[in-house]
Amino acid sequence: MAKTITQKIVFKNTTAKVLYDMYMNEKKHSELTGGLAKITSKIGASYSVYDGYITGKNLHLVKDQMIVQTWRGSDWKKTDKDSILVLNFHQKGEDAVVKMAQVNIPTNQVDGIKKGWDDYYWEPWKKYLADKK
Repeated sequence: MAKTITQKIVFKNTTAKVLYDMYMNEKKHSELTGGLAKITSKIGASYSVYDGYITGKNLHLVKDQMIVQTWRGSDWKKTDKDSILVLNFHQKGEDAVVKMAQVNIPTNQVDGIKKGWDDYYWEPWKKYLADKK
């Protein structure tokens, strides 16, 4: 049975625009995750991140506010359906918040994906932002 992950991450002293750009900019995305990213801000465009481990398509984009993508790992079974990833970015005073929901994750992938978001996205983003100060 497919599962869902939801997370809310607060990033201190930054903007929703900065966070959106960290995800959608190929160069920044690659630098921050440590794996090659091929991503564009075009709806319907395919993308791949983390050296091709993750692939999908941009379904809906609202600049600096929302990203909706199909998402699948290269180690998923052919019979596994694509997951849907939704990232919402919003400002809360001097901080920015990311609300993430990822639905339709194969049960055997949930723990690794949950850990991957922390290890390859949220913690590196926090470190990058702290180092910029």
